Amino acid sequence: MKKTIKGVVYDTDASTHIGFRYYGDFGWPGGYEEQLFVAENGRYFLYGIGGDDSPYAKPCIKLFSDKQAAEWKKEYCSE
Repeated sequence: MKKTIKGVVYDTDASTHIGFRYYGDFGWPGGYEEQLFVAENGRYFLYGIGGDDSPYAKPCIKLFSDKQAAEWKKEYCSE
């Protein structure tokens, strides 16, 4: 997925994948997947996709601060 935010393109295919997490079962309307990436410019972003009743009913990209990314990695990425 590509999204332009403040003139900068964030692209899941062109960025480094850091980790992911799943919530719920496949096909469950409230289930979703989050993936953390770091772009070439060093900015972190979260890609979310999910069922119709999830926070990601429409696929989206959200920018993360370094602090948010560190907290997300600590919570969801294994060492």
